[in-house]
Amino acid sequence: MTAIRDLDEARRVLLDDSLRGLELVSRFEGLIVDVGSGGGAPGIPLAHALPDREVVLVEAERRKCEFLAQWAPSNARVVWGRAEEQELDWAGVAVAKALAHPPTAAEWCLPLVREGGAVVLWVGPSADADHVGRVAERIAGELEPSPDGFLVIRKLGPTPEGFPRRTGVAKKRPLA
Repeated sequence: MTAIRDLDEARRVLLDDSLRGLELVSRFEGLIVDVGSGGGAPGIPLAHALPDREVVLVEAERRKCEFLAQWAPSNARVVWGRAEEQELDWAGVAVAKALAHPPTAAEWCLPLVREGGAVVLWVGPSADADHVGRVAERIAGELEPSPDGFLVIRKLGPTPEGFPRRTGVAKKRPLA
């Protein structure tokens, strides 16, 4: 599930980097949903580190879901589907790493989170926090101060009518 062949590099990129978000994720109660879980990062490391929390690994590709099901700990379950197809306003915190451009990832993740919860995005140095903040405001969210490498979006109210947009629309026509 990864192109990384060096074991030390894989540990750094997949495990250690996932666990860098542990403190941020722990600030929010309730179920954790890893959107676009792929090979399981950050969801599986977080599930192991937080054994008392339920983690849902949402993945659109069947082959990846089969892989995740083999490696998910007992407090994690795998859901085959797209973020836009999931129930609204149910998770305490949504996480995403390398899902899409941060504004698109925010649009996919925020509708899943209930009021008072948050989205935690792992981002690179070129992420445009202002753009993500504008997208968050349109979906009842607000960007919070975040450490380098992360964007945290607090959910302020219920998901507005019209969100999530149909499958594929957020990526084809990102919000401004």
